[in-house]
Amino acid sequence: MKLIIISGRSGSGKTTALQCLEDMGFYCIDNMPVGLLPELTRLLDWENKDTKAAVCVDARNAPSALESFPTIIQSLDEDNIDREIVFLDAQGDTLLQRFSATRRKHPLSDDNISLAEAINREKTLLDSISNLADLSIDTTHLSLQELREQVKSRVAEKATKDIALMFHSFGFKHGVPIDADFVFDVRCLPNPFWDPSLRKYTGRDEPIIEFLKKEPEVNQMFHDIFSFLDRWVASFEANNRSYLTVAIGCTGGQHRSVFLVEQLAAAFSGRSSNIQIRHREME
Repeated sequence: MKLIIISGRSGSGKTTALQCLEDMGFYCIDNMPVGLLPELTRLLDWENKDTKAAVCVDARNAPSALESFPTIIQSLDEDNIDREIVFLDAQGDTLLQRFSATRRKHPLSDDNISLAEAINREKTLLDSISNLADLSIDTTHLSLQELREQVKSRVAEKATKDIALMFHSFGFKHGVPIDADFVFDVRCLPNPFWDPSLRKYTGRDEPIIEFLKKEPEVNQMFHDIFSFLDRWVASFEANNRSYLTVAIGCTGGQHRSVFLVEQLAAAFSGRSSNIQIRHREME
């Protein structure tokens, strides 16, 4: 059987992710008690070894149950359960805005605990899960449809055991993605933005590509990042890592980072069957 464990802070999109997996044919359970995970896997495995299941485990569990999560995951691994942990999160201000907009009650808030305090406390409670996550997704800048697309392509439709590589461009002025495994800062490179004739283009457009390919520093940066990843991605894969997110950041996330993400994705296309690209500031 295949088991996907969805977790994350309230307001990060767990319900959307679980519904997406249900639409993709997964047997889904929301608010799963942690202690019942081993029994669930045994029951589903006995009934049908081809079962695909997804469960949501979050702060609605008792704190003592959440503390036992690493031990339970270890027991699943000893039983050779094919499982993945997907952790969703967003910046605190974004979560606060989402709750304020929907007027929903946070599961940890009460008359003595404010919404902001509950959001911060939830992060600590879920550390035992987030530290074991195979895939972390930052939903701060994602629409519901974009989140569904990520869950569909990166989780539900992941057909091979190859490590899934996500190359992610962003602009530092809009914040660093919290789900990145590696962050490379390319703001030191020549910036096409300062040429008024190039400003309207992006790193996907031929004028920017021509401009950056002529710059020795850009070519050296590409070579250095590629060499680093080419050396170490295989080691992560050998260590049973399923996902790796590589974030490339420039100032605005339109030119240099986009160009390098496109170049890196093309260079790694022959090394992995699961290469994905995201240009955050162009969405």
